[in-house]
Amino acid sequence: MSAIRNPLRLGILGAANIARLFTRGVAGSPLVTVDAVASRDAAKAAEFAKAEGIPRSHGSYEALLADPAIEAIYIPLPNDLHAEWTIRAAAAGKHVLCEKPLAMTGAEAHAMFAAARAHGIHLAEAYPYMSQPQTLRMRELLAEIGRVQLVTAMFGFSLTTPEGAPLGDPANIRLNPARGGGGLRDAGTYSMSLARIATGERPSRVLASAKWTQSGVDQVIAATVEFPSGAIAQVSCCMSGAFHRAAVIVGERGVIETSYLNHGLDGKLLLRVRRGTAGTLPLETLEVEGVSGFRAEAESFARMVREKPAHWNGASEAESIDIVLALDAIAASARSGSWEAVKA
Repeated sequence: MSAIRNPLRLGILGAANIARLFTRGVAGSPLVTVDAVASRDAAKAAEFAKAEGIPRSHGSYEALLADPAIEAIYIPLPNDLHAEWTIRAAAAGKHVLCEKPLAMTGAEAHAMFAAARAHGIHLAEAYPYMSQPQTLRMRELLAEIGRVQLVTAMFGFSLTTPEGAPLGDPANIRLNPARGGGGLRDAGTYSMSLARIATGERPSRVLASAKWTQSGVDQVIAATVEFPSGAIAQVSCCMSGAFHRAAVIVGERGVIETSYLNHGLDGKLLLRVRRGTAGTLPLETLEVEGVSGFRAEAESFARMVREKPAHWNGASEAESIDIVLALDAIAASARSGSWEAVKA
């Protein structure tokens, strides 16, 4: 790949822990630099900037958007603020890399991309695993296994007890229903996005079952997701169990197994693939490079902005919108207990 002459100058809207991890992930990149951070608390922003070696800090989100030296914004804010601040960043002429889930509703997602087009900026949803060589190779392998028949994708970790009580900070944003908390819009976005990649199409309907925390957000959700092609996915997420992250994609001519991880482990990640239909055929293990997903997605985003959209290797606009629409339907089904259509 050619080198970008001038690194993309990025500002971070918010000083949450994920912003700190992102900053450390992209540190040293020749393609993108974090040049400023903003918080609604000026002292917090200044402390963050000092600790992470960021040149400037701002005491308001508006000040960061007005900073003429900043070309693009990374948004790691609570889920319910993604649409508002993406649209405001677009109006300020800043490119946007927005954390998943892109939006709380399909209407928000459509409005965000409409704002991006209206102001001539690039908008992309941040899924670190999608920019990993592991996932890029998985996308290539999909052509070898034929029409996808079944997808199983799961992701979970330990944030609450099985009874739904917090294991740590009860103020954790993921436990707050007013801020778009819950397992579905955290870990579940990954499971659903993997199924969307595998099938290549918007789901048609879903049926979900959930278990709730004491604060009223979903702690476990499992959903059956049907697609127009006839493919079926089973996606799940959990905030009250041991860490797990795995997916199996079954095609008419083969099988792919992946951990679809955000970040590399000791410089490598693995895929397993069976080429053929017989159970006697071995699963071949493929070793691929494992990198920081934050850096990989940020550098891909920088190349898209500096060179051309084809350099972006993360979620497409269609994928991001379809994922949000599917999450909408899954959330509704978990409450209703009935099949819910995925509405455009």
